[in-house]
Amino acid sequence: MTQTSRLEQKCIEHGLKMTGQRRVIARVLSDSQDHPDVEALYQRAAEIDSNISIATVYRTVRLLEEAGIIERHEFGDGRARYEETTAEHHDHLIDMRSGKVIEFTSPEIEKLQQEICRKLGYQLVDHRLELYCLPLDKKKAD
Repeated sequence: MTQTSRLEQKCIEHGLKMTGQRRVIARVLSDSQDHPDVEALYQRAAEIDSNISIATVYRTVRLLEEAGIIERHEFGDGRARYEETTAEHHDHLIDMRSGKVIEFTSPEIEKLQQEICRKLGYQLVDHRLELYCLPLDKKKAD
Protein backbone atom coordinates (compact mmCIF):
# COMPACT_ATOMS: atom_id res chain seq x y z
CA MET A 1 0.00 0.00 0.00
CA THR A 2 1.37 3.42 -0.94
CA GLN A 3 1.66 6.23 1.56
CA THR A 4 -1.04 8.93 1.55
CA SER A 5 0.21 12.18 -0.01
CA ARG A 6 -0.10 15.57 1.72
CA LEU A 7 -2.91 16.62 -0.62
CA GLU A 8 -4.79 13.35 -0.17
CA GLN A 9 -4.60 13.87 3.60
CA LYS A 10 -5.88 17.45 3.26
CA CYS A 11 -8.77 16.19 1.11
CA ILE A 12 -9.68 13.60 3.73
CA GLU A 13 -9.51 16.27 6.48
CA HIS A 14 -11.86 18.47 4.41
CA GLY A 15 -14.29 15.56 4.09
CA LEU A 16 -13.88 15.17 0.35
CA LYS A 17 -14.72 11.81 -1.17
CA MET A 18 -11.49 10.32 -2.49
CA THR A 19 -12.04 8.25 -5.61
CA GLY A 20 -9.10 6.42 -7.13
CA GLN A 21 -8.76 9.05 -9.85
CA ARG A 22 -8.88 11.92 -7.35
CA ARG A 23 -6.15 10.16 -5.37
CA VAL A 24 -3.97 9.97 -8.47
CA ILE A 25 -4.52 13.67 -9.28
CA ALA A 26 -3.87 14.70 -5.65
CA ARG A 27 -0.71 12.58 -5.59
CA VAL A 28 0.53 14.10 -8.86
CA LEU A 29 -0.04 17.60 -7.48
CA SER A 30 1.69 16.71 -4.21
CA ASP A 31 4.70 15.37 -6.08
CA SER A 32 4.96 18.35 -8.45
CA GLN A 33 8.05 20.48 -8.06
CA ASP A 34 6.68 23.04 -10.51
CA HIS A 35 3.36 24.85 -10.85
CA PRO A 36 1.55 22.63 -13.37
CA ASP A 37 -1.43 23.66 -15.45
CA VAL A 38 -4.37 21.30 -16.06
CA GLU A 39 -2.79 19.91 -19.26
CA ALA A 40 0.42 18.98 -17.43
CA LEU A 41 -1.58 17.47 -14.56
CA TYR A 42 -3.63 15.46 -17.02
CA GLN A 43 -0.54 14.14 -18.84
CA ARG A 44 1.13 13.12 -15.57
CA ALA A 45 -2.03 11.55 -14.14
CA ALA A 46 -2.80 9.68 -17.38
CA GLU A 47 0.66 8.07 -17.20
CA ILE A 48 -0.46 6.53 -13.89
CA ASP A 49 -4.10 5.83 -14.81
CA SER A 50 -4.92 5.90 -18.52
CA ASN A 51 -8.67 6.04 -17.71
CA ILE A 52 -8.43 9.57 -16.29
CA SER A 53 -10.03 12.14 -18.58
CA ILE A 54 -9.09 15.79 -18.83
CA ALA A 55 -12.65 16.62 -17.68
CA THR A 56 -11.97 14.69 -14.45
CA VAL A 57 -8.78 16.67 -13.93
CA TYR A 58 -10.64 19.97 -14.46
CA ARG A 59 -13.41 18.95 -12.03
CA THR A 60 -10.93 17.77 -9.42
CA VAL A 61 -8.79 20.90 -9.67
CA ARG A 62 -11.90 23.08 -9.29
CA LEU A 63 -13.02 21.05 -6.26
CA LEU A 64 -9.58 21.29 -4.61
CA GLU A 65 -9.38 25.01 -5.31
CA GLU A 66 -12.87 25.66 -3.88
CA ALA A 67 -11.89 23.71 -0.75
CA GLY A 68 -8.78 25.90 -0.35
CA ILE A 69 -6.47 22.90 -0.74
CA ILE A 70 -4.72 24.26 -3.82
CA GLU A 71 -4.14 27.79 -5.13
CA ARG A 72 -4.60 29.01 -8.66
CA HIS A 73 -2.00 31.33 -10.20
CA GLU A 74 -2.04 33.33 -13.42
CA PHE A 75 1.58 33.99 -14.37
CA GLY A 76 0.87 35.92 -17.56
CA ASP A 77 1.24 32.99 -19.96
CA GLY A 78 -2.49 32.43 -20.48
CA ARG A 79 -2.54 29.25 -18.39
CA ALA A 80 -3.89 28.81 -14.89
CA ARG A 81 -1.28 27.03 -12.81
CA TYR A 82 -1.71 25.32 -9.47
CA GLU A 83 0.17 24.62 -6.28
CA GLU A 84 -0.66 23.23 -2.87
CA THR A 85 -1.89 25.81 -0.36
CA THR A 86 0.62 26.03 2.46
CA ALA A 87 0.83 27.91 5.73
CA GLU A 88 4.28 29.20 4.79
CA HIS A 89 4.13 32.39 2.73
CA HIS A 90 6.26 32.66 -0.38
CA ASP A 91 6.44 34.82 -3.47
CA HIS A 92 7.13 33.95 -7.10
CA LEU A 93 9.72 34.97 -9.68
CA ILE A 94 8.66 34.11 -13.22
CA ASP A 95 11.31 33.73 -15.93
CA MET A 96 9.46 35.20 -18.91
CA ARG A 97 11.72 33.48 -21.40
CA SER A 98 11.52 29.90 -20.11
CA GLY A 99 8.29 30.09 -18.11
CA LYS A 100 10.09 28.68 -15.06
CA VAL A 101 8.56 29.73 -11.74
CA ILE A 102 10.90 30.14 -8.77
CA GLU A 103 9.49 30.37 -5.26
CA PHE A 104 11.32 32.62 -2.82
CA THR A 105 10.96 34.34 0.53
CA SER A 106 12.46 37.67 1.54
CA PRO A 107 12.24 39.02 5.08
CA GLU A 108 13.32 42.42 3.72
CA ILE A 109 10.41 42.58 1.26
CA GLU A 110 7.95 41.41 3.93
CA LYS A 111 9.16 44.12 6.33
CA LEU A 112 9.01 46.80 3.62
CA GLN A 113 5.42 45.87 2.71
CA GLN A 114 4.39 46.14 6.37
CA GLU A 115 6.09 49.55 6.66
CA ILE A 116 4.41 50.87 3.49
CA CYS A 117 0.98 49.79 4.71
CA ARG A 118 1.56 51.28 8.16
CA LYS A 119 2.78 54.61 6.68
CA LEU A 120 -0.35 54.79 4.53
CA GLY A 121 -2.60 53.97 7.48
CA TYR A 122 -3.36 50.34 6.74
CA GLN A 123 -2.82 46.91 8.20
CA LEU A 124 -1.58 44.31 5.71
CA VAL A 125 -3.79 41.22 5.81
CA ASP A 126 -2.66 39.41 2.66
CA HIS A 127 -0.64 39.92 -0.48
CA ARG A 128 0.77 38.17 -3.50
CA LEU A 129 4.05 39.19 -5.13
CA GLU A 130 5.01 38.02 -8.60
CA LEU A 131 8.20 39.25 -10.24
CA TYR A 132 8.30 38.87 -14.04
CA CYS A 133 11.93 38.71 -15.14
CA LEU A 134 14.35 38.06 -17.96
CA PRO A 135 17.68 36.37 -17.22
CA LEU A 136 20.74 38.61 -16.95
CA ASP A 137 23.07 35.82 -18.02
CA LYS A 138 23.28 35.76 -21.83
CA LYS A 139 23.77 31.96 -21.78
CA LYS A 140 20.46 31.54 -19.93
CA ALA A 141 18.80 34.02 -22.26
CA ASP A 142 19.55 31.94 -25.37
